[in-house]
Amino acid sequence: MKKLFFLISVAILTINYANAQDILGDWHGLRDYPNRPLRMVLHIEKDGDGFKANYDSPENDLYGIELDSFTFVGTTLYLQYTAANVSFRGIVDLKSQTITGIYYHSEGELFLTFDRNPIAPLKSGFAYLKETYDKKEVYITMRDGVKLFTSIYSPKDKSQSSAILLWRTPYNSEATEEGYSNRLFSIMHFLDEGYIIVYQDIRGRFMSEGEFVDVRPFIPDKKGKEIDENSDTFDTIDWLINNVANNNGNVGILGISYPGFYSTMALPDAHPALKAASPQAPVGNWFLGDDWHHNGAFLLMDAFSFYSTIGRPRPEPTREWPSPFEFNNDDNYDFFMDLGPVKNAQLKYFGDTIQFWSDLMTHPNYDEFWQARDPMPHLTNIRPAVLVVGGWFDAEDLFGPLNTYQAIETQNPNNQNRLIMGPWSHGQWAGNNVTKLGNIHFGSNTSAYFKEIELNFFNYYLQGKGTMDLPEATIFITGSNEWKSFAQWPPKHTQERQLYLQADGQLSFTKPAIKESYDEYIADPAKPVPYTEDVHLHRTTAYLTDDQRFASRRQDVMVYQTSELTEDVTITGPIEVNFFVSTTGTDADYVVKLIDVFPDQMQAYPENDKDVPMGGYQMLVRGEVLRGRFRNSFITPEPFIPGQVTEVSFEIPDTAHKFLKGHKIMIQVQNSWFPLVDRNPQQFVNIYEADEKDFIKATHRIYHDVDRPSHITVKVLDEK
Repeated sequence: MKKLFFLISVAILTINYANAQDILGDWHGLRDYPNRPLRMVLHIEKDGDGFKANYDSPENDLYGIELDSFTFVGTTLYLQYTAANVSFRGIVDLKSQTITGIYYHSEGELFLTFDRNPIAPLKSGFAYLKETYDKKEVYITMRDGVKLFTSIYSPKDKSQSSAILLWRTPYNSEATEEGYSNRLFSIMHFLDEGYIIVYQDIRGRFMSEGEFVDVRPFIPDKKGKEIDENSDTFDTIDWLINNVANNNGNVGILGISYPGFYSTMALPDAHPALKAASPQAPVGNWFLGDDWHHNGAFLLMDAFSFYSTIGRPRPEPTREWPSPFEFNNDDNYDFFMDLGPVKNAQLKYFGDTIQFWSDLMTHPNYDEFWQARDPMPHLTNIRPAVLVVGGWFDAEDLFGPLNTYQAIETQNPNNQNRLIMGPWSHGQWAGNNVTKLGNIHFGSNTSAYFKEIELNFFNYYLQGKGTMDLPEATIFITGSNEWKSFAQWPPKHTQERQLYLQADGQLSFTKPAIKESYDEYIADPAKPVPYTEDVHLHRTTAYLTDDQRFASRRQDVMVYQTSELTEDVTITGPIEVNFFVSTTGTDADYVVKLIDVFPDQMQAYPENDKDVPMGGYQMLVRGEVLRGRFRNSFITPEPFIPGQVTEVSFEIPDTAHKFLKGHKIMIQVQNSWFPLVDRNPQQFVNIYEADEKDFIKATHRIYHDVDRPSHITVKVLDEK
């Protein structure tokens, strides 16, 4: 690669006219990216004794892009465009009809052939969108007079009326300069069906008026001009069905992550026209399990990265994103260790400029501030059909979809509520070709499978097409890479079993019989256990499938594993942790990881991007953390009594994983997970006000004997 770039940068445009092919004119190629194929039209002209060239990217609505360098020597053609970090090296055939070579881009390389034949517009391009859809931008007035920016995309074909699909987002509804939102490319299956697509900047974000409030609390029994996200959605839908031409009176809403939360908040007291909703990776509870906290433990890296940019105030409506935070360090472990105690984020960087960071720091317990932001109690009397979507390896919002589904299911006896869980990271299902995550392969294009289900769901409830034979729960079983249907979730036909920690690092379904047994080790906040082996800046999307061998080699990580399994074991539903522990400190975090240990020989497993040996791979299946002070109550924290044996119990979110015959089941236990989770000082102090002197080493014990049988409780699926 370096040699190629050197040749491109220093080559002088030359040509031997006696032997040269005729390369003048237009050449057409297809850059076949997995998620979005793009045409490339190369224009070559004569320039004195040599040539000059530029190219078009029609799907991006970009034309006449000037190349930084273009050379043609013998039969070999080189080009480079530095701004996009792309280059191409190809061979021109003797008849000057094809150029064949390798196209290099920031994430890899593609085989690319140019020829003389134009390529028809692709569905992945803005040209296609503009040919098939009209766009209108409007401001819709809410009941309190605030106006929200809204984009309406309507099919040019008016031969039949169409349902409306609504996205409400804080993330810039019109994120491109091409006039049409690039968000449309992830929902081509809806455009093919002729849906009217509506995007809206929520209150106080980008081009909408008003004040933005993070996870704005729901107000039951609103009066007069009282507003919340529910009322803004109601008012928007009411305007749309009365003002958008050719709509059929039916509206659906969907969104991923924060927009998933807005989809959830549309459900209570829903507008009569709202017939279907799909909260996807919806924010559920920001203290108990989503985004910024898990069981009260603060997810430092995600919160800092998000609020250092997204959390900055917007003085006035704008289409511009805030400039990214300058870390000046490519190693997140090093950056956050250098940051020191959490309070230094404000002292060094934020001050009082980021309101929600200040809220995070001033609400360390599950008080009324957090309780008011929990949508679950309000999910009653739900009339629209609901399809809740989540990913088993979602590092941000796994708690949200599982608990949103359960809240609707238990609080609405006659619901039309369904769940689909796939093997995905956060929002990965929106891609077009999703076959793996990190080093773990799924065996098929799982996003294509999902999009067919998603389309059938909305077609049935909004367009009156097809039949509704979607099962209650559509679940991907990781480990065996198979989709299964269940009449309820968690599944009914399971056997509750306990996996007991044992002496000498053993793990067994048999309760320990030894009279006294424990593991003792020292945890040092000055040397916290990293959450992944790699050195990088931003939190990876794949860490929840990462190899855990690096952690199992540390002295402050306790490892327990079974012998080789003699039969498959499929674990479904939530996992209960019940440990007996002690510490010389007065507070502690407990990180518990469920791991699938692959056989030592895995020769047939597909290759991965980093050539990680898969024999003996320790695949993280599920990991969760509890801030120990909240072991009895999230509202009223309690210190540990130094040296006293204490029972610590908490729930790990659901899983659906098959441990195959010949594999092993492993549990790792540790007291830090950095910088994913902020460091616990191991003293019972307000961590958000702690100084460096408050962080101390502590000696921990995990007990596994007849009277103190530390274990996890799992639900093993009966597949007979």
